[in-house]
Parts: sequence; structure tokens; C-alpha cells
Amino acid sequence: MLRTRILTALFLGALLLLGLFELPRLWAVAAFGAVFTLAAWEWAGFGALGALKAKSAYTAAIAALMCVSYAWTDRASYLIMLLAAACAWWVIAFLWLYLAPERHQPALALLCGVPVLVPAFVALAHLVASTGGLATGCMATGCTATGPQAVLWLVLLVCAADIGAYFAGRSFGRHKLAPRVSPGKTWEGAAGGLIMVVLVAWAGAVYFSLPVPFMLAFGCGVGVFSIVGDLTESMFKRAASLKDSSTLLPGHGGLLDRLDSITAAAPLYALGLLGSGAIR
Repeated sequence: MLRTRILTALFLGALLLLGLFELPRLWAVAAFGAVFTLAAWEWAGFGALGALKAKSAYTAAIAALMCVSYAWTDRASYLIMLLAAACAWWVIAFLWLYLAPERHQPALALLCGVPVLVPAFVALAHLVASTGGLATGCMATGCTATGPQAVLWLVLLVCAADIGAYFAGRSFGRHKLAPRVSPGKTWEGAAGGLIMVVLVAWAGAVYFSLPVPFMLAFGCGVGVFSIVGDLTESMFKRAASLKDSSTLLPGHGGLLDRLDSITAAAPLYALGLLGSGAIR
């Protein structure tokens, strides 16, 4: 199982790098759209949609919302508005996790797919389509960082949180983080994940010539949101009595099982970079 998991991860990593740095930007946006459309198909299972026609209709509706939202947020003020609303949703999701994780209905799960999937796609699509340098410091040092590198940094931050939490949790985990949602996750694991995030945030800040103290705090915020995203998907899977969102990825489950942290982290990350003008 571990070998399969590693091979799948390497394959996905190679696809991500090829998509980010070899595809034209419009095609990269389309690729993200295809990935999140497949994720919408999986999310339909959280709402007890089993029939092909019903799942197809839900998936098509989410895909249409992604297209409309991406076009609507071509204006910067609208983009900031959408990303801020998405961050507010994830704060609500955090409260839901800890106050009433058992309160679920299929229709509500389907509705929640909109704030989970649509803003994350919009955030990634606008990031990868960006052409301006990542912060003015990059120009001074000759750095040519653009959207693809910004997306890669986000992925590295999220992976750092996941890997750090896994190893710290296995080695030191004692106190349950959210036992009613994901009994295997611990506070020690979360702390280990955030330590790894700090290291990746520091490396990125140095590489891109960004203010280190601010980026360390910002990176921790992204890391916390990634943990909330992971737990939120676990909450919906638990309510639907599912172990994985699907069996699409050998050793990993479904796309949502890999995207869960990204869905929460991407809006905050894009809001910070695009909203501050660090990337254009």
C-alpha cells in the first residue's frame, strides 16, 4: 500500500509540474477546471446522489458556477469579494466541526459543495493565470516568479502541513484534535504540520524576497486553513458513511481526498497574494 501511495503521489506531482510550467495559461486554467469538475462528481456522493443523471446534473451545475465565477471575478474587486466570502465560509466550517459535526442533511452537503469547490477553483485559476512578478523584491533580485510558481508554493505549504502532521502524529500524537470527525488526528500532529509549514514559508519568503516575519505568519494561517479543509471533508465523508471520496487514485482514495486541504487553503492564499498586490 505504501509503495502504491508513493508511486501515485510521484505521478500526480509530475502531472502538476507539467501542467503548471508547460501548458499555456488558458490550458492550465482548463485543467484545474477539469480536476474540480471531477471533484464535484465525487462531492455528489456526500449528498447521497447515486443515480447517474442526478450526479451528472449536480456536476454540471458546479462546473457552470465555476465558469461564471471565474469570468465574474475578472474584475479585481469582485475577486477579492469572492475570496473573502470563501474565507468566511471556512471560519463557519471550523465552528461547525467543533460545535455540531453530527448535524448533516444530504441537501445541505450538496449546497456546501459550492463554497468548498468554486472559490478554490477560482483562486487557483487566477493564480496560475497571473503574469506579474511575485512581489517587487523579485524584480530587484532577478526573480521571474509568476503564477505557476505561486501555485507550486501553495502546494508545497499544504504538503508540508500534511507530511509534518503525519510524522509528528505517529511519533508524538496523544491528544485528539477532532475525535468526533477524524479520530486519528492529534494536536501534536497539527503542531508538527505547522512547524513544517513555517520552514516552507521561510524558504519561499527568502527565495521570492518577501518580508520573512509576515510570510511566516501568513504561511501559518494557510496551514491552519489546510487543516480545517482536511477535517471538513472528513466530516462530510463520515456523515455519508464513506471511507474515501472515490477509488480514482490508487493508495489515496479520490481527488477530494487530495484536494481537501487545498480547497480551504487556496482562497486565503490567493486573497493574501492577489489582494496585497504581491502577485498580479
